[in-house]
Amino acid sequence: MAVLNLKRETVDIEETAKKDIKPYFASNVEAVDIDEDPDVSRYDPQTGVKRALKNRHISLLALGGVIGPGCLVGAGNALNKGGPLALLLGFSIIGIIAFSVMESIGEMITLYPSGGGFTTLARRFHSDALSAVCGYAYVVVFFAVLANEYNTLSSILQFWGPQVPLYGYILIFWFAFEIFQLVGVGLFGETEYWLAWLKIVGLVAYYIFSIVYISGGIRNRPAFGFHYWNSPGALSHGFKGIAIVFVFCSTFYSGTESVALAATESKNPGKAVPLAVRQTLWRILVVYIGIAVFYGATVPFDDPNLSASTKVLKSPIAIAISRAGWAGGAHLVNAFILITCISAINGSLYIGSRTLTHLAHEGLAPKILAWTDRRGVPIPAITVFNALGLISLMNVSVGAANAYSYIVNLSGVGVFIVWGVISYTHLRIRKAWGAQGRSIEELPYKALFYP
Repeated sequence: MAVLNLKRETVDIEETAKKDIKPYFASNVEAVDIDEDPDVSRYDPQTGVKRALKNRHISLLALGGVIGPGCLVGAGNALNKGGPLALLLGFSIIGIIAFSVMESIGEMITLYPSGGGFTTLARRFHSDALSAVCGYAYVVVFFAVLANEYNTLSSILQFWGPQVPLYGYILIFWFAFEIFQLVGVGLFGETEYWLAWLKIVGLVAYYIFSIVYISGGIRNRPAFGFHYWNSPGALSHGFKGIAIVFVFCSTFYSGTESVALAATESKNPGKAVPLAVRQTLWRILVVYIGIAVFYGATVPFDDPNLSASTKVLKSPIAIAISRAGWAGGAHLVNAFILITCISAINGSLYIGSRTLTHLAHEGLAPKILAWTDRRGVPIPAITVFNALGLISLMNVSVGAANAYSYIVNLSGVGVFIVWGVISYTHLRIRKAWGAQGRSIEELPYKALFYP
């Protein structure tokens, strides 16, 4: 059994400065693509995972990966508890924090794209204890997100086949995703790339529908604009509702920082990571702010389908289309959500299993979790993390919407812990960099608006 070394080891910046802490990419060295340089290993030397993700994979993982069940279904629960104004405030304020964190990640991971990402850097620039806190908080976040996704997937399928029990759907897809993850990261990256495009197209189509709907462009449906902001209102539970929505929104933003882990398996992290980070602002505006505006415009927060009393958790998109008079459209929407669930579960399994693998390599988790097969697949970590997702079976007794709320509350705080560690580690790296007498201009990527 592995023993966690949680003793705090304070790092003296002056002592750190005396060490030759060299960046992975110096300012005068170009990034190397392993396909073009046969001397560069195709496997990460620290973890043994295969470097098979291309630049386009990383970019679409960052862009499409945030469009998941949380945004399409869970945001409906947040709308019900807080109202449209709370949803807009939550996505906006948490979005500012997420943007800051991603800029920190861009600077750190471009400089040190080491196995483990920010957990490894937390250990290097502070202590084992901080690395353990960050790593296990991240594991908690994504096993909760994974359970949410299994919960959502089974609920959507019950829309079509209510005769199959929820636990039946969960167990069937548990085995299916386990097998898919064991195939290898190359297939994962390619699959996520095309699923991300489908999600982006689907979300844009909903935005177009929303504009037409609220403008009176649908037959027998008058224009109503932002009527639902007045009746039933902009807030459902006042300040309490805003606070609740903040927890939801933090979970919806989880995964934006996953490019730090994907860099380990990227063929060219020096180019892929900055490109993904630069897309953060557009992701926030197009995905999160867009969802907050159009959900609040097309669905009132007191719609009964958003409440916890419903066994099947419905999406605001499906509700809006039904209210517009197209009852059959719910099937198309649920098919779209099914695609996002498949993508999101794949992404969560990838992130969570790699985090466990990196923790094991640092001696902070059982050593068996560090093992990879000859193809660079961390089989034990994938299996253990996927097993954690079976907490979604609680859905059988408490109902889909209530189960979603319980799990979101568990993961929401974990997101803030991870982001706090990332920001703190960034400050430590900047101090060490300056203590060595190095110029900020030498950094291959500089965080925007750094004070």
